[in-house]
Amino acid sequence: MLFNSLAFVAFFAVVYPLYRALPHRGQNHVLLLASWFFYGWWDVRFLGLLLFTTAVDWAIGLRIEGTSNPELRRRWLITSVVVNLGVLATFKYFGFFAHELEVALQGLGLPLVVPFPELVLPVGLSFYTFQSMAYTIDVYRRHVPAVRRLADFALFVSFFPQLVAGPIERARDLIPQLQAPRRVDRDRMAEGTWLILWGFFKKLFVADNAAALVARVFDDPAPTAGLVLLGAYAFCWQIYGDFSGYSDIARGLGKWMGIELSVNFRTPFFASSPRDLWRRWHITLSQWLRDYLYIPLGGNRGGRARTTAALVTTMALGGLWHGANWTYLVWGLYHGAALALQRILPPLPPSRIVRAVAIVAMFHFTALGFLVFRANSMTQAWTMLGAFLRPTAPGGAEAVLLGQLIVIVAPLLLVDAVQYLRGEEGWMFRLPRPAQAVLSAAVFLAVVFLGASFESQFIYFQF
Repeated sequence: MLFNSLAFVAFFAVVYPLYRALPHRGQNHVLLLASWFFYGWWDVRFLGLLLFTTAVDWAIGLRIEGTSNPELRRRWLITSVVVNLGVLATFKYFGFFAHELEVALQGLGLPLVVPFPELVLPVGLSFYTFQSMAYTIDVYRRHVPAVRRLADFALFVSFFPQLVAGPIERARDLIPQLQAPRRVDRDRMAEGTWLILWGFFKKLFVADNAAALVARVFDDPAPTAGLVLLGAYAFCWQIYGDFSGYSDIARGLGKWMGIELSVNFRTPFFASSPRDLWRRWHITLSQWLRDYLYIPLGGNRGGRARTTAALVTTMALGGLWHGANWTYLVWGLYHGAALALQRILPPLPPSRIVRAVAIVAMFHFTALGFLVFRANSMTQAWTMLGAFLRPTAPGGAEAVLLGQLIVIVAPLLLVDAVQYLRGEEGWMFRLPRPAQAVLSAAVFLAVVFLGASFESQFIYFQF
């Protein structure tokens, strides 16, 4: 069920009044049933997989906490990791690796066919498996207690606003909010309303309009250097508007229910270095990779070689988290190499001019990576990079595309610039009430009349 659909409007119109009318425990039951209905809307078979993951990790969490035997605790943890990664690998990676094995065998003169079933990727699988698996790891590390009530844990895994595209929540942050009575006041309602409205603006006005420009470039078999550059720019804003728009809507819905979800984006295109980018872009995944992969691999506790290996491995696996495609792996390695390089370079001088130049340079570095990320294959990526390295005089197509992109991106860029300079997300609520009303009305009208389409998929549903 898409946020930007009439079906979701009808769904929420039924769920929310019930939620507000009931006491705390009744609210949780409504949210749990609603979340399962929301997820099963795509395909009821997906719901079975979600329930399986939930039951396994809830039971294992209790087993881990219920024993003081280190070896037994470790075995239960391994069981959780194997089950979660096994589910993820089966649905997301098995077909890819089976195909690559076929190609390798044929290259060796062994024309063997590797049988593998065509599996439909359950929506949001990467998000809720990471969230559920992190819980058992945290119980093992004694960072959080095991959840006694299955219903409470099930709601933590399946809470519908963030179920299919994050943010990836930590048990220490979300479970206490679900277990305690919640309060919804006027301020939270106002903040939630703005987040929902701004999220729809990012999705429908920015991302979906930019998507048409991106398709114009990536569907061109022989794009010019100028078109490649503008296509990379456009995809940066498309994926940012699409993904951060979803996160904003999820956070806004959470606020309407008295639940605070994690901030997932903080003006990422104002990052001044690779490390700064990953403190601003998909923050909950970055933190997950840091805490559950990079640090266990050694982090920065070893020498330079070990730290570099840990960084590159973490980012490579972070790239593959997006899907079974060589483009995602190369994108991850690209960012891993940049992070490793930053560790050995001297820090930037504390100058506003230097920082401004670094921000522009970092945006172009990010755009180049997203060019590979968006490509259908590494062959297309190399073709587009080759075209970019053979510049030609810009023509009318480039000028038109640039003008359209500026119109689409300018409002979001301006708001992000204000947030970056002020250093706070809630700056809009510091404006006079009439200014708030005018801004909200302008955003609403842009969504309704200038949004590219309704019921369009969010990009990260495929991951």
